[in-house]
Amino acid sequence: QVQLVESGGGSVHTGESLKLSCVASEYLDRTYCMGWFRQAPGKEREGVASIGNDAITRYADSVKGRFTISRDNAKNTLYLQMNGLRPEDTAMYYCAADVRYKALARMLLDDEYNYWGQGTQVTVSS
Repeated sequence: QVQLVESGGGSVHTGESLKLSCVASEYLDRTYCMGWFRQAPGKEREGVASIGNDAITRYADSVKGRFTISRDNAKNTLYLQMNGLRPEDTAMYYCAADVRYKALARMLLDDEYNYWGQGTQVTVSS
């Protein structure tokens, strides 16, 4: 059972940056698809960014150009660099992983992932 632990959340102002990290309890080779999801109060969980086989990435339209997902397999760690944060980015951010191959169109769907972290809160104030 893979365990994922997120960190790096916090409270910032509009335009500032945060970098989230997600450490896996075991080695996840590049065959694992990993992603970041978020859920704001009263809203459904949504996919933010994903990195799959061969480092293919996919981003939600709302974060393109501002967020960057990356992974360091040697450190069993997934990252999400978030720049230009906005109040609408406020949410609980979750890390997810899954070994199954995913088509590009499915990389941001939460039902495609089996392993989830507990989340880290990001709050952006104006």
